[in-house]
Amino acid sequence: MTHGATAFVALVIGAAMGGGGGSGSTRDSARPAPAVTVTKTADAPAPEPAATVTEKVTVTPKPAKEPGPAASVAGDGTYLVGEDMKAGTYKTTGPADSAIPNCYWARLKDASGEFDAIIANGNAQGQTRVTVRKGEYFQTSGCETWKKVG
Repeated sequence: MTHGATAFVALVIGAAMGGGGGSGSTRDSARPAPAVTVTKTADAPAPEPAATVTEKVTVTPKPAKEPGPAASVAGDGTYLVGEDMKAGTYKTTGPADSAIPNCYWARLKDASGEFDAIIANGNAQGQTRVTVRKGEYFQTSGCETWKKVG
């Protein structure tokens, strides 16, 4: 072998020894080991459903207030004071009919229709006032509306 061939063989043997890639090589131990990072997402508990609260409310309506006695009297009739009309003083403008101007009124102690039941009465030709008390009866005929004034 010649010197050139010997150098070539030495080069091949040296390369085989130095680059063998064995586990005991000093080149591998000089490198830093890779850091391994594992990321895991934590499982959150499922949200609880919103609670539905149903409250039962009982509403008791106030009993309808029965209408009290009227504060005016319109039309012919006999009215119980304190039940059909309020006690107090009433005023009318007079007769409802101008052809036969007659406005009759009467305060009565009862509804018997007897002559002795009359407390007071009158035939008004114009404006007039009458004061009635609770428990009496008030009779009117041919008059405009009686309106409470006191």
